[in-house]
Amino acid sequence: MNFKNISFLLFVIGFFTLSGSSAQDKELYRELYNSYDNFKEKSIEKRRFTQAEIQPLISDFKEKESFKVTRLGESIEGRPLQLISVGDGDVDILLWSQMHGDESTATMAIFDILNFLDSEVFSEEKEKMLENVKLHFLPMLNPDGAERFQRRNLLGVDINRDALRLQSPESKILKNVRDSLDADFGFNLHDQSTYYNAERTAKPATISYLAPAYNYEKSINEIRGAAMQVIVQMNNILQEYAPGQVGRYNDDFEPRAFGDNIQKWGTSTILIESGGYHNDPEKQEIRKLNFVSILAAIFSIADEDYKNAEISKYEEIPNNDRKLFDLKLTGLTYELLGEEYIIDLGINQNEIQDEALDYFYASNIADQGDLSTYYGYEELDASEYKLVEGKIYPETFENLKKLQQENISKILKEGYSYVSLKELPKDAFTKSPVNLVSEDFELPENLQPNFFLKKKGKLEYAVINGFLIDLGNEKLDIENALILD
Repeated sequence: MNFKNISFLLFVIGFFTLSGSSAQDKELYRELYNSYDNFKEKSIEKRRFTQAEIQPLISDFKEKESFKVTRLGESIEGRPLQLISVGDGDVDILLWSQMHGDESTATMAIFDILNFLDSEVFSEEKEKMLENVKLHFLPMLNPDGAERFQRRNLLGVDINRDALRLQSPESKILKNVRDSLDADFGFNLHDQSTYYNAERTAKPATISYLAPAYNYEKSINEIRGAAMQVIVQMNNILQEYAPGQVGRYNDDFEPRAFGDNIQKWGTSTILIESGGYHNDPEKQEIRKLNFVSILAAIFSIADEDYKNAEISKYEEIPNNDRKLFDLKLTGLTYELLGEEYIIDLGINQNEIQDEALDYFYASNIADQGDLSTYYGYEELDASEYKLVEGKIYPETFENLKKLQQENISKILKEGYSYVSLKELPKDAFTKSPVNLVSEDFELPENLQPNFFLKKKGKLEYAVINGFLIDLGNEKLDIENALILD
């Protein structure tokens, strides 16, 4: 056998060995995805939670032999920042979440991952992985912001723009732990707007990745290249569970940002942004995708499989675009000053937070006109419909209890989107599918997301506070209408 034949044989053997390994890895991730509920931390299932709710979980890991919990310092308001470490390997991986207090999806996923690491299943795979890497989790870097479910810390500083001045104690702690570990890999875990879509598609950017640039030229050195290779592998995994729903975050260099600087300081840094997913307001499905993709990355780093990924594939991930609405109506006939026009409407259902860290929706018409290059989580071809603006019901009711004794479905079907009450509830919203207003309420002059769609003389749909209601359904259900004084 000549040299060329031997070389070809070695190539074939190597190819099938790698292919087999990859298939085996994918099967592992399928098993993790399918058995996720066994690891999900059930005590946190909504996005709004405080450090007080996760502190018992951290304290539990302090008692476990394989885990080490280190107090790193305190937030401005005195809440502890803690690092949970596990593993014996030479490769240090630092993962931090909730740098922005209202971006909590990955914090939930971190505790799911910790539960997986603490479980008795997949013991052989975990043992091998933890021989090669040491994992360090810093959940909820901004606990004061999380207490208020706000982006910035108590000082009003965006921690992710404080990598140079280090004005805040939280910023100093992140810098110190990165430096003390001299971490090989870093995972910067965030949430992004639900209105991002994967470029030129109707699909939301459910997860977006970025290997941050470390200079204005966006150079690619070995450190940043390794981050890109890990992202390529994470994207390959996620395409199986959220096909077409992965985006690439903008990589313009931001000299004040932690991700950009940590990349520059020598840690291969991967930004993960959790966006939107249809009918997943509490981001529980996205949390699951974080769980699987982050574990896939860790396994890949542990066995150095990421080095087989082609950096060029990173550029093939679609860019983030911002062309999604919650509701898009296309080709609607709209009458104005006696003339009829054809317009599209894009409506967004905005979250408004109340004092109890809960929220309700107050919608707005985000855009109107030709929206043919935009998409909606919910879409309706309204080309056969005419817009009829909602009216105030002629009868005033004493209070909400009296109104609830009426046939609200009949009121809606007659084209009334507002009902006046003598005694308005003190809340800002109502679960009734009609807006509640005071006796002296006047209809706004500009178009509001409270109207009806008429076809052949019959009202078939209502839009109440931006939510589409099929008037043909027996149950007229929306998230909430508004109470307007």
